[in-house]
Amino acid sequence: MSGDNTKRLPRWWSGGVCAALAVTFTHPLDLVKVQLQTQSTKDRQSVGVIIKNIYQRAGFLGFYNGISASWFRQLTYTTARFALYETGKNYVDAENVSTKMGLATFAGLFGGMVGVPGDVVTVRLQNDSKLPPESRRNYKHVFDGLFRIYKEEGISSLFRGTVPAVSRSILLTIGTNAAYDQVKVILKATTGLEDGVPLHFATSTAAGCIATVITQPLDVLKTTFMNAKPGEFSGIGAAFISIAKQGPLAFYKGFIPALIRVSPNTIITFILYEQARMRFGYLPKD
Repeated sequence: MSGDNTKRLPRWWSGGVCAALAVTFTHPLDLVKVQLQTQSTKDRQSVGVIIKNIYQRAGFLGFYNGISASWFRQLTYTTARFALYETGKNYVDAENVSTKMGLATFAGLFGGMVGVPGDVVTVRLQNDSKLPPESRRNYKHVFDGLFRIYKEEGISSLFRGTVPAVSRSILLTIGTNAAYDQVKVILKATTGLEDGVPLHFATSTAAGCIATVITQPLDVLKTTFMNAKPGEFSGIGAAFISIAKQGPLAFYKGFIPALIRVSPNTIITFILYEQARMRFGYLPKD
């Protein structure tokens, strides 16, 4: 890889496209995580039982319930987060840690709002297969889900869980984009690694772990509230209390599947993102 290529900047679409490719590989883990998070205390099942049930109901393709919504979500939500974060670095001191966190907060705020409708449909599609047949929503795909939620429940339901979703998006952008940039700088300085897959792999692994730890409680709250039927909770506070009654560890339900999912997803996304940057990016103007 030539020196010029390593200096290239990413295209605005790179984050969303690379994340959509990554989620194709990690979607089954995300589906298991959602079904773990939406369990009630009395009906709690192990990861192994959930995986077995998914396979028995729909075979291998059952692990890809809701993939259209996941793709849609990444192409909206992740595109916005990455594009805003990277564009913002052109206008501020991108070497400053607090500045990176500020940029990540702004990008996560906007990206989170853009991504909520896709997130609502994703959660519902992923959780549908474990429900009794009479309780299933049976959305055909993401656009059917978006239309039916709007028609049957009103536009406000497309933005159920906006507060935890946006809060999680902010923390995720700090834990991935900002943390990735900072860890990359540290590893370059301490190990002498140059831009390439080994550096990108090590950096994205660290960023994935950081992101999972700081976002998991909000992820559980978001998933629980988005999946609730109309009237099940009076508000986000009621959903929080419902989870809290199960004990503090309830906010880390599905943590292992989340870690197993977020780490590979972050690794694949950033390795592809860096390759896209170096191969299809543009050189900054002098």
